[in-house]
Amino acid sequence: MTIALTHSGTSVYSSSSPSEEMLVGTADGVATMRRTGSAAGSEWKVAWRSLKGSHISSIIFPTPDLTFASIYHGGIMMSRDGGANWERRDNGITQNDVYSLGVTALNGRLRLFAGSEPAHFFISDDLGESWHESPSLRSGAGVSRWTFPGPPHQAHVKVITVAPDDPATIYASVEQGDLLRSVDGGETWSELSGFGGDFDYDVHRLVIHPKDPSRLYMMGGLGLWVSSDRGAHWERRTDARSEIGGYPDQLTYLPSRAEVFLASGARGNPFTWMQTPFAGSRIGLSVDGAKSWRLLGNGLPAPDQWQSAIEAMTLEEWGSSFSAFVGTTAGEVFATDDGGANWSLIASGLAPISKGLHYALLNRAA
Repeated sequence: MTIALTHSGTSVYSSSSPSEEMLVGTADGVATMRRTGSAAGSEWKVAWRSLKGSHISSIIFPTPDLTFASIYHGGIMMSRDGGANWERRDNGITQNDVYSLGVTALNGRLRLFAGSEPAHFFISDDLGESWHESPSLRSGAGVSRWTFPGPPHQAHVKVITVAPDDPATIYASVEQGDLLRSVDGGETWSELSGFGGDFDYDVHRLVIHPKDPSRLYMMGGLGLWVSSDRGAHWERRTDARSEIGGYPDQLTYLPSRAEVFLASGARGNPFTWMQTPFAGSRIGLSVDGAKSWRLLGNGLPAPDQWQSAIEAMTLEEWGSSFSAFVGTTAGEVFATDDGGANWSLIASGLAPISKGLHYALLNRAA
């Protein structure tokens, strides 16, 4: 099986054995990596590169034979041969800066989703041949507060999440703006609330574990919020004092166990990176449903030495263990094939793996 490592694309996979091919989305196209052997722990090598000059934000696999990639300031591309060759698939996308992709099976066919900056939501029912916008996303009372700290100060749909128990229920994480839900396949939307007075609407991503679909995990720039009743009420789980840092971002889970999560974060937010080009990254493992976190090491830089930011994370469960991969703004990929016990650097010298221009804030020190 082929998997992908991107900022906003599919981040959790299940397979019978460790995958031997991975598409890595970078600021200079897609780097296709392959294992040199079939066993867990085998080395990885870059096999080829494609879409050079394009900054990849998201990669998804709607079918085993189709790969879709979204591009910052570059629309949407599709490949029929595993990423070697690409064709444009964004007719009807009116916002060229595409941040996120998603897919669901609805009414006997696949429906694709795309989110952009400025924050708009697009739908395709013909595998990207044509797209139409869902204007309802921007019709809520909260849209007036949608913004982003950095120029051009436009909010974006950072991540799209499909409920595992209802293919018509879709969530859009708008940074910074709202967490929104659709129950009709993305056509109409409502804003979720109840996060508390310390919530700043900096929504990064929503994760729903298939073993416990009533529980929602919302990662934001100030921490992690959890709902046990499908978003009616929320409890804040982490803040700046948490082991996973004051600026958490990536969040994945072990498909077979509802209590196991893997997360990454930085010591401070990108404003602090502007002052000092140092992220202080770290990876945390939770085995109690994101109530507590243990930092992982054994091959990873220590948080007080990890200068780059982790901007992509992928987890693949296979057999009785799992592999995980993280990509950084320094163009590095770290991996584990033994459930996080040991890590190794499997790639370096790639173009930055980064959301937007985050890498520019940190690579001044390189």
